[in-house]
Amino acid sequence: MEKIKEVLTVIHEDCRLPCPACSDSRKKKHEKTLSVTVNVDGSKVYFCHHCGESGSLFKPKPTYSKEPKVTTIEPRAAVDKSRIEEFFSARGILWSQDIDLPVISGRRYFNGHGELDAVGFVYGDKSQPNAIKWRAIDKKAFTQEGAARQFYGIEFIPEDATELIIVEGECDALALASAGIAAVSCPNGAPQMVSDRSFSPEDDNKFSYIWEARTLIERCDKIILSTDDDQAGHALAEEIARRIGRAKCWRVTYPNGCKDANEVIQRYGAEALRDAVEKSQPLPLKGVYTAKSYLKEVKEIYDKGVGKGESTGIPTLDDLFTIAEGQLSVVTGVPSSGKSEFVDQLMINLAQNSHWKFAVCSFENPVHFHLAKLSEKISGKTFFEGQGQRMSNDELTEATDFIDKHFVFLDQRDGALSTIDSILDRAKQAVMRLGIRGLIIDPYNYIEKNLASDENQSISSMLSKVTAFAKAHGVHVFFIAHPAKMYPREDGSMPVPTGHHVSGSASWWSKTDLGLTVHRGLNDEVEIHCWKSRFKWIAKLGAVSLSYDKSTGRYSDLKDMFLKLDTSAPNPKHWTDIDLEWKDK
Repeated sequence: MEKIKEVLTVIHEDCRLPCPACSDSRKKKHEKTLSVTVNVDGSKVYFCHHCGESGSLFKPKPTYSKEPKVTTIEPRAAVDKSRIEEFFSARGILWSQDIDLPVISGRRYFNGHGELDAVGFVYGDKSQPNAIKWRAIDKKAFTQEGAARQFYGIEFIPEDATELIIVEGECDALALASAGIAAVSCPNGAPQMVSDRSFSPEDDNKFSYIWEARTLIERCDKIILSTDDDQAGHALAEEIARRIGRAKCWRVTYPNGCKDANEVIQRYGAEALRDAVEKSQPLPLKGVYTAKSYLKEVKEIYDKGVGKGESTGIPTLDDLFTIAEGQLSVVTGVPSSGKSEFVDQLMINLAQNSHWKFAVCSFENPVHFHLAKLSEKISGKTFFEGQGQRMSNDELTEATDFIDKHFVFLDQRDGALSTIDSILDRAKQAVMRLGIRGLIIDPYNYIEKNLASDENQSISSMLSKVTAFAKAHGVHVFFIAHPAKMYPREDGSMPVPTGHHVSGSASWWSKTDLGLTVHRGLNDEVEIHCWKSRFKWIAKLGAVSLSYDKSTGRYSDLKDMFLKLDTSAPNPKHWTDIDLEWKDK
């Protein structure tokens, strides 16, 4: 059955779902009667327990594993203690074999320098390391064997530790160890290109070591960030804190003139380094302003201005609002106005233009259908046959590959009701592991309410948790919320809902940073209203009109509608009840 095979192209694991072949003809349309099994080779076998449709689908090209390849390095037996001591002594570090952090020595080839005496920092078990980072003793040269994907020295942190110190380089970890302080070092340091203390989302894959250490990180009550005192070091600390959660992070301030822990011990000795660590201060939470904590940031704002958030990808829309990290957006609109489609468009644009990653918790869109809708916005062509120019199999594969790199879906497969706590717990894991910058919750009324409080209190508490999560992790949260029942005006038009019209609580207005309404007008025009802007440099109150392509679910500037008009293509079919169920609730 072609309809079944179309759906199966976006399925990547065993599941049960409504059968496209028979669900439309049954009273229980959403009953999950189609069983799908995904084999190791990528082929898929399906069987419907209602209509009996069965068959298989083979992937057109071979699958590949995304799991990192584990590299093991042959152990080195020889260790020249005198050369190691020489290397560290020049850096003010009193190295001894009593220090747990594994260091070896040997001669290695360095590009442009030839074979040189070097020290090696061992990642993993010293008897069978998975990576060794080599530094020349007499020259500034580096080379590496294997791929370091964990903190250097994490094996030597006690199991009952409640505090963890993170530094930027192996020498800094050795400096702290020589001062009697256990610390771990980031395997990759800080990327070379940073701006305004922030990382490009393109560097997200370099932070897998945080996920690998999640058990230790979650157990520790205090994470001390002792990264370099420069632009790249501050950016590294900010990104680690974003993934871990700023509330448990502290920051070391070095004495004047010192960039890192190694320089402190070299200039002022071990006691000064211990003193700097002991005097570390909690990392300020964004949104909590004190003169002492934020004087530097205030001066930067005064000198450079605040700037705007990320572009929406639609020029007309950018004049109304932009998207900033750490904020809550509430999107409302009457039923079938296109709220979910609009947020999907913003996600795709941010993923394509700014390399953002998203976690999506959509209760009204089954994941496989949601993937189909997103693929339409990426390709600019329809998913189903008969609705316009249909995407090819190659275009579908390209679209789903893009989605796989930028989106994860918080799907409650066991059928249990989602609470806001369960959603945020999964979102925190996605931040730590994948570096997501956006979270979509669509819509709120599927979230299990706190029966011990009234609706107003329950919603207020829920939004407080969401805003706290957004600020702590630098994640922009899109919350889609339906308004209370509204009635047409005398002329038949529907009024434009705002935060005051969202059912349940006035908190929808008071606690949101950016309030938006999607309102469908005549023909293909859609109005986007901004009714709340907490920060004037991010958004302004007002409204703009966009064009909406029913066949692909794409939003664009009105002028683009005329540029993309194809008179040879069949007219998009009219909206029906089935269309509305498929496209947006």
